[in-house]
Amino acid sequence: MEYTQLGRTGLTVSRLCLGTMNFGPQTDEPDSHRIMDTALEKGINFFDSANVYGWAENRGRTEEIIGNWFAQGGGRRERTVIATKVFGAMPVEGYSGDSPWPNSDRLSARNIRQAVDASLRRLQTDHIDLYQMHHVDRRTPWEEIWQAMETLVEQGKILYVGSSNFAGWHIATAQEVARHRNFLGLVSEQSLYNLMERSVELEVLPSAEYHGLGVIPWSPLHGGLLGGVIRKTEEGRRRTTGRAAEALEENRAQIQEFEDFCDKLGQAPGTVALAWLLHQPAVTAPIVGPRTDAQFASALDALDVKLSAEELARLDEIFPGHKTAPEDYAW
Repeated sequence: MEYTQLGRTGLTVSRLCLGTMNFGPQTDEPDSHRIMDTALEKGINFFDSANVYGWAENRGRTEEIIGNWFAQGGGRRERTVIATKVFGAMPVEGYSGDSPWPNSDRLSARNIRQAVDASLRRLQTDHIDLYQMHHVDRRTPWEEIWQAMETLVEQGKILYVGSSNFAGWHIATAQEVARHRNFLGLVSEQSLYNLMERSVELEVLPSAEYHGLGVIPWSPLHGGLLGGVIRKTEEGRRRTTGRAAEALEENRAQIQEFEDFCDKLGQAPGTVALAWLLHQPAVTAPIVGPRTDAQFASALDALDVKLSAEELARLDEIFPGHKTAPEDYAW
């Protein structure tokens, strides 16, 4: 297993991050525990979750599954770098209204305090290694957010703070306020980034690199479109509907070209898509969110794939990327 530092911290994490979004909604608890055990056996020490995972009326269920796994002992918690998130509306005890209870879905100091304590209970641990803001909260002042996070660090409830789905200027603003407070600030950014969606190359990745943040890409296979969707559909192993079907038709020629290229390489499309991310200098660890053991095993294959300069250039031809702004839109 390859390891790297998370941004400019002393925290060492595996080059793949195990995403747990499917634990609960699509993968039952025993299978989820088996996948996490396999991850540790393979050397993956970086797990990502969120307080809202489990979704709908089961928000928080994913963290509970992880907590029950930690409770089995055997060094599971000690060997795991656990990341979770705060932001989305969560159930409030004694309240069953249709709309969120005020302050249950923001980054107010009050909600951050309540949310971290709830996550710690569900995870059955005394601290969270990486506590991430799931989305930016434009209504709450950064001074308030950082004061709340500083308190959690002082209390030992969290070690590091990360962001998710931030724009480049959000990262810059957050870091500037943190610097004035003599606080470490953000250490990572979790962004939508893959061969088909490369808009973060314009400003998010340059900002993250400048400010010393590790980058943790989510949806590395773009909802399965980079996982051999055309062949799987033709063979009856996958059925696309709704937005996925529309996206496939809009990008069919491009995706077909990609799958043909992967055939020439002798590699599965999903493996190549993950390997491409691992070759990007700003990337710390792509998130893989397997529903099954087979999907997890396929993701691990990407660690052994080394793409040549010519192969990387060919992928850029199929899926053109971006230069750093403003060079990207110079004419």
